[in-house]
Amino acid sequence: MKIAVTAASGHLGANIVNALLAFTCKKNVIALARTPEKAAHLGVEVRSGDYENMAQLLQSLQGVDTLLLVSGMDEPSKRIGQHRNVINAAKQAGVKKIVYTSIQGAEEGNAFSPVVQSNRQTEKDIITSGLEWVIGRNGIYIEPDIEYIENYKEVGYVSNCADKGLCGYTTRQELAYAYARMLSEDKHHGKIYNLHGEPISQQKLTDYLNTTFDAQLSYQSMSVEEYRQSRCAQLGDFLGSIIAGIYQGIREGKVNNPSHFLQASGREHQRWDEFFTHLKEKTVK
Repeated sequence: MKIAVTAASGHLGANIVNALLAFTCKKNVIALARTPEKAAHLGVEVRSGDYENMAQLLQSLQGVDTLLLVSGMDEPSKRIGQHRNVINAAKQAGVKKIVYTSIQGAEEGNAFSPVVQSNRQTEKDIITSGLEWVIGRNGIYIEPDIEYIENYKEVGYVSNCADKGLCGYTTRQELAYAYARMLSEDKHHGKIYNLHGEPISQQKLTDYLNTTFDAQLSYQSMSVEEYRQSRCAQLGDFLGSIIAGIYQGIREGKVNNPSHFLQASGREHQRWDEFFTHLKEKTVK
C-alpha cells in the first residue's frame, strides 16, 4: 500500500513521514512537497505537491492508495479551494482513502473561527468525496511555548488571555504517531478524532516551564482585547488577531474537549509530567 504525505517539508508532515517508517517499508511512503528538495532529507521518494497546481497533484498522486492531507497555511478563503484541488486530484488519480489533519477551536465568535470554519468545510468535502476517510482534529501544539522560553525568561512571565481555561495541548511527535496508525490501519474509516493530551491551564504550563528550564516565571492573565492589541503590535493585524483568537478559545473552553487519542493511536497520549521530565533531561545534557 502506497501512502503519500502532503506538506512533508513542514514540521508535522516530516514527523508523520518518519513515524510511518515504523509501520511500513520505505518504498511504500511518498513525501509530497511544494519545494521537493526541502523534503529530500527524509530518505523516501519525494514528489511535487503544490496545492495550487491541480495537474501536478494529479501526476504526483498516481499509484497512491492512501493520502494524508495536511491542512494548508494560507488564509481561510484560499485554503478551501486548495484543499479541494488535493481532494479532486486524489479522486481522479485513484486514491482510495484520505486522512485529514484538522483542528479544534471555536467555530464562531472569535478571530480564529474563520480558520476553524475553513477546516470544517474541508472535512465536509472529504466526507462527501466518496473516498474512505479519517479526520483528526489536532489540539494546540505545545512546542511554541517551549521555543519561546528565552523570551519568557527575559520578561519574567507568561501572559495571554487564556485566563483559567484548560487547553488540550499536544506535540507534533505524538500527532505523528497517531496519524501513522490512522493511515496504516483500516479500523479508523469514517471516524473523527480529537487528538490531544490531558488539558492543562496556563498556570500549570508555566509551572512545567519553570521546573524544566529552571525559571521563575509567573502567569499573568490579560483581557482578550489587551492581548489582541499586544499581538497585533508585534505580529501585524492578521496574525496577531488569529493568535488572540486561539487564546480566547482556550479561555472559553473551546479546546477543552474529550480526547480520542487512545482510539486513534492504540495508546494513551504521553503524560505532561513525562514529557517535561524528558525535556529537562535533554536540556541538562
